[in-house]
Formats: sequence, C-alpha cells, structure tokens
Amino acid sequence: MNKTQLADAIAKSAGLNHSQAAAALDAFIDTVQSEVKKGQKVTVPGFGTFIRTRRKARMGRNPQTGTAIKIAASYAPSFKAGATFKGIVSGKAAAKKAPAKKAAAKKAAPKKAAAKKAPAKKAAAKKAPAKKAAAKKSAAKKRR
Repeated sequence: MNKTQLADAIAKSAGLNHSQAAAALDAFIDTVQSEVKKGQKVTVPGFGTFIRTRRKARMGRNPQTGTAIKIAASYAPSFKAGATFKGIVSGKAAAKKAPAKKAAAKKAAPKKAAAKKAPAKKAAAKKAPAKKAAAKKSAAKKRR
C-alpha cells in the first residue's frame, strides 16, 4: 500500500474526501517526524511508539575496496509496535471496526423505546455428582 492508497483507505473509513484524508495523513507524518527529530517520544496507544535512537561510532568496511573506514555516530528513527497492534498482526486479537459514518447515522430513523419486561427468575443451579471414574484413572497413573 502506498501513501495515496492509504489516504483513500482513511477517507473511506472516516467518511472524508481524499484531499481531507491526505491532509490529515501529511499532518500526522510531519508531526511525528518533527517531534522525533527533537528527541521526543510519540506514542499512539494501541498502535505503537516512535522514538529516536543513537547509533555509536564504529568501524566498517568499504565493500568495493575492503579498506576499513570509520562510521560516525548518528541518530536513527525507531518504531516499537504496541501490544494491540502485535495481537492484530499475529491473529490473536480482532481489529476494531471503523466508526460509522456521520451521514449514515443522521439518516437512520430513531428507534422506539422497547417496553420494559419483568426480569426473568433464575432457575436454581443443579450440582452434578462428581465422577469417580476420573479419580480412579488419575490414581492408576500415579502408581505407574
């Protein structure tokens, strides 16, 4: 997915036009970049954290000549995914559904209040007798 496709998906999900979604996406990217450049941490709950990490100076090799070169210390952006995002990607958690569009909510007719019913009585819980066969099996396993 490229930036244009992402803006289209945001527009569809949020009920915006493409230019509004693209402007919001650009504003998000610019804000994250400027804050991380300053050394600030940008956290989006449920998504992840953008941070600036420091790379130490080190020795490297020129791949063409094989000579040793000194690589200066530098800063690099880093992203750490949040637990919710990791769960969605791994398939352990369900993704949140997009919020309903405002236009569709306005068109929907208001529902009539349902008549209140008397609360149903709870039936007495029955206890099932404990199975003795399971106890015999576990005792047999212990003897082996």
